[in-house]
Amino acid sequence: MTSVDDNDLTIDELARRIGMTVRNIRAHQSRGLLPPPEVRGRTGYYGAEHVARIELIKELQADGFNLEAIRRLIEGANGSSTEVLRFTRALREPFAEEEAPEIVTGAELAERWKVSDPALIRKAEKLGILRPLGDGRYEETSPRLGRAATELADLGVPAETALEVGSKLRRHADGVSRAFVKLFLEEIWAPFEAAGRPEDQWPEVQDALERLRPVATEALLAVFGMAMTESVDKAFGRELEKAERGGRKRKR
Repeated sequence: MTSVDDNDLTIDELARRIGMTVRNIRAHQSRGLLPPPEVRGRTGYYGAEHVARIELIKELQADGFNLEAIRRLIEGANGSSTEVLRFTRALREPFAEEEAPEIVTGAELAERWKVSDPALIRKAEKLGILRPLGDGRYEETSPRLGRAATELADLGVPAETALEVGSKLRRHADGVSRAFVKLFLEEIWAPFEAAGRPEDQWPEVQDALERLRPVATEALLAVFGMAMTESVDKAFGRELEKAERGGRKRKR
């Protein structure tokens, strides 16, 4: 937030300070996004609270929130810009440990996948694994997935098959994500909403959101570990049974 020592800003001075037109400031006021100024005589004066609020609005707009959604958030937090900013930042924080994207070329992908096929690149783009940058360059959104693809290629798994597995994983991950989001909305957000979004409960809701991240990750890994163990046991149990039956037939 910008620090403002002078709390006696006219609307023209406020506009210059924040880089916004007077018309837009008045529009924010009419929408209920900005508290009214302190009126002395016939002049309205603005201060640090107004600057902080406008910076919050600009930040939320840059992140894709429309003005009506911003108004509801601010209203729900009883005008507390700090709580709204903390909560929306918590929402936007990556759910897992953030990876720094890497830039790769089409030639590097062909070498990694052991095949040059534009259709595979298009499929990877559709899955969100690659983002085209032009000039045959791509942003690899998850280098860990890229390393997994390389390992599979080294094991002899065709790139097309690996991407198909990735597509299935994404579908299952979408289902798991929806389950946890539904859990948060129904068990945490709905009671908070029903209570009128009390200002003193905003920290609790944010804390619940932040604690949900490691809980969801650990739960998913634990369930996957159990499922993988059972699947391997069942699959290789069948393979061993087939091998044993084949051995008995050959002996006959």
